[in-house]
Amino acid sequence: MIGDDFTGPHPWWFTFLYALLNAPLGVGNLLFVCVTAGLPTFLIVYVLGKPLIARLRRAEAQQTAYEDAPETHRAKTGTPTMGGLLFAVAPLIALVLDHTRDTVALAALVFMCMGIGAVDDLAKIRGARNRGLGALPKLGLTVVAAVVFLSLAGQQSGSLVGIGSIPNWLWYVLAVSAVVGTTHAVNLTDGLDGLAGGVAIPPLVVLICIAGLTQQPLGVSLFGASMLGAVAGFLFYNQYPAKLFMGDTGSLALGGALAGVAILDGAQLLLIVIGGVFVAEALSVILQVASFKLTGRRIFRMSPLHHHFELEGWPEQRVTKRFWIASLVLSLVGFALIVRPA
Repeated sequence: MIGDDFTGPHPWWFTFLYALLNAPLGVGNLLFVCVTAGLPTFLIVYVLGKPLIARLRRAEAQQTAYEDAPETHRAKTGTPTMGGLLFAVAPLIALVLDHTRDTVALAALVFMCMGIGAVDDLAKIRGARNRGLGALPKLGLTVVAAVVFLSLAGQQSGSLVGIGSIPNWLWYVLAVSAVVGTTHAVNLTDGLDGLAGGVAIPPLVVLICIAGLTQQPLGVSLFGASMLGAVAGFLFYNQYPAKLFMGDTGSLALGGALAGVAILDGAQLLLIVIGGVFVAEALSVILQVASFKLTGRRIFRMSPLHHHFELEGWPEQRVTKRFWIASLVLSLVGFALIVRPA
């Protein structure tokens, strides 16, 4: 476990700094990775945002509010969607900087998930309803994307960060589950202006740090940093009031990126903690459906969870900011678990 080379009781922030400063990819190199990959991606996404919005408006690629969404969401109808196309900049920048097997596999995963989301978005746009691909086709296609990604990535260590070696078959089951679960959890979270993108930033930062601490190939960190830059650039157009939505094109791509980097870090299980907001959103839907089918009663006023708080009277911006803070706290907790001394 990271941090085992010193003894004695230490607060979590001390072990965090100790591990980061003494890692093979230390603070200096982490900053180098973020500047090299994250900054150009951020700038390109920011520059491309306005022309993409104009192009999507001309193509009438616009959001149609979900019929059962809170009343306040009616105003969102007509906002350009499929803005997640901007996330394509991230894998392209990463591939320019590094064309190793890991980067190629990550890029393929993001593009496959983006393609699945684009098909879903186009079906919604053409039908002028918030209904796209069914749940089973989306699940099946993301399983295929996960299998292709793992095949391209090649043989992995079969160990999990903070845990150690586990049977190879279990490692791969967790990897496929991470892709399927994360893509769909991010998709469910993408329901408020800036919500999914802002929630994804702290886990991305943690995964970039873990890639350095666990001595992963540089391409993994570069890819994570490029995705971080893309999300930050996109948020300029997606923050309240949103001028652009990522759509399933973006949410599935973002989920694929989070899962892919976590898998190559050996951090599939850690995603449950650092991505805890996404987990809570997905669980709220599962529990709501199960409760209603079994008892005829609803646990939440509406699911996913962010809608419950909206119907409790929270303004949309408050819900978004609280979820961002929760994501930051959970990401710090998750990282502290990894760097804690034995």
